[in-house]
Amino acid sequence: MGIYLNPRNEGFAEAVRSRIYVDKTGLIAHTSAFLNTNEKFICVSRPRRFGKSMALHMLAAYYSRGCDSRELFAGTKIEQDETFDTHLNQYDVIFLNMQQFLTGAKKQGVTEYLEQEVLEELFEAYGACIRNPNGGLADILRRIYAAIGKKFIFLIDEWDCIMRERQESELLQKQYLDFLRNLLKDQPYVMLAYMTGILPVKKYGLHSALNMFWEYSMTGQNIFEEYTGFTQQEVKNLCRKSGMDFAETGSWYDGYRFRRLRHIYNPRSVVAAMTSGYFSNYWTSTETYEALKIYMDMDFQGLRTDIVQMLGGGCIRVNTRSFQNDMRTFRTKDDVLTLLIHLGYLGYDAETEEAFIPNKEIAGEFENAMSTGGWPEVMRVLQMSEKLLEDTLRCDEKSVAQGLDRAHMEAASILAYNDENSLSCAIGLAYYSAKKDYKLIRELPAGRGFADIVFLPLPFRKKPALIVELKYNKSADSAIWQIKNRHYAKALEGYCGEILLVGISYDRNCADKPHSCVIEKLMYGTGCQD
Repeated sequence: MGIYLNPRNEGFAEAVRSRIYVDKTGLIAHTSAFLNTNEKFICVSRPRRFGKSMALHMLAAYYSRGCDSRELFAGTKIEQDETFDTHLNQYDVIFLNMQQFLTGAKKQGVTEYLEQEVLEELFEAYGACIRNPNGGLADILRRIYAAIGKKFIFLIDEWDCIMRERQESELLQKQYLDFLRNLLKDQPYVMLAYMTGILPVKKYGLHSALNMFWEYSMTGQNIFEEYTGFTQQEVKNLCRKSGMDFAETGSWYDGYRFRRLRHIYNPRSVVAAMTSGYFSNYWTSTETYEALKIYMDMDFQGLRTDIVQMLGGGCIRVNTRSFQNDMRTFRTKDDVLTLLIHLGYLGYDAETEEAFIPNKEIAGEFENAMSTGGWPEVMRVLQMSEKLLEDTLRCDEKSVAQGLDRAHMEAASILAYNDENSLSCAIGLAYYSAKKDYKLIRELPAGRGFADIVFLPLPFRKKPALIVELKYNKSADSAIWQIKNRHYAKALEGYCGEILLVGISYDRNCADKPHSCVIEKLMYGTGCQD
């Protein structure tokens, strides 16, 4: 048993003993299926605070010969798997936290320091079968394999920290990638290599040295979807136990989508909310908004316009394939947007290839980043949004139209009205403050068609629902007619209470007062008069 070779199970034991623990041991069955196969090289990349290190500690506790973890896994999902006893504490594990080596390396290079530390434990365990002690880590591991046929499981945490924290040092990055390639690629002693980080691995200039890895990232987690964050059912269970509202939890921390699971929650923020008993922005407790602001201020090909559209509830099509998987090589706005996806600042829908701001917590990060300068027009629109919502709830049609005119004048330099879709994003931005009381849903299937924007009140807010229909160069009255004729209110299944039907028109030929608004009240739902 050592620090790097065959670690104990304390890391996972701490997670299991925590006040809130969600069983993710089903991950182990997937990794066990890859042992000694062509798919044995796995790189799982996720944002910070998405449980990467916990997953590695769990794998170490299960596979490592340095501990007895049977009791620790009692009652978990993996205990019910037929392969549980086959692999439990049966293998030699080498656990490497690259952040620790990067921080601990003083006069030595990072890889030299790593080799020194790991070799010391290898010599202690396998010195008898190493005739010549000279050589690097890969050389020694090959000799051990040649002597006794010993294979190893490699668990590597923060694999990309050198790429993120030494962005300017291309020589260091090249040396590091060469080291990993030599250590892992085509080596007979590798039973499994499982790496975690924030960035995927496949492109670093000419150095595609780690192309043997199968990548599972925020643009496609595949079989690892349910282990990327908390699932909807897991959050429902936590809300029930903690007495927290599920709908509001979703508005704060849901929004990460994959092909199979359309609702993935930020696990750390959910745990913080359940533990503290109130909803807040817990993202800022581990990372400041300055990191986001750096990328927001890169106005590649209208990036600022895209961000404003997403703040308004819109989605932006992104080509994620051009991204070079580093934090300094940006050729197009797609590269910046893709990085923000990997950092967790944007959600991504692989089916539509679109990015979006996932939830209220992340929207707050964008707002914080904009508040420090460079976005005065947008900030003024956000500040006006509170009054716009109040005017809407009072059914003050004239004030609503005037408020939309002012918001349009402020944001016109960034966000143009080209069609009903861009108008929808602008209206979503103008009603930005409504997010504290409402869940905003764009293009909601309703009756015979899709409602442009629905504002569904969060529980206990005592607010009416809003169905907003937008018209570009058509009358606001025609918008109200469409809401009624196509029975959009039927989309609010299970809702009982007041609904405001809001018709908004934008007339591009009317420069002074381009917006008009019509608002009608409707009672809807069981026990209400339609």
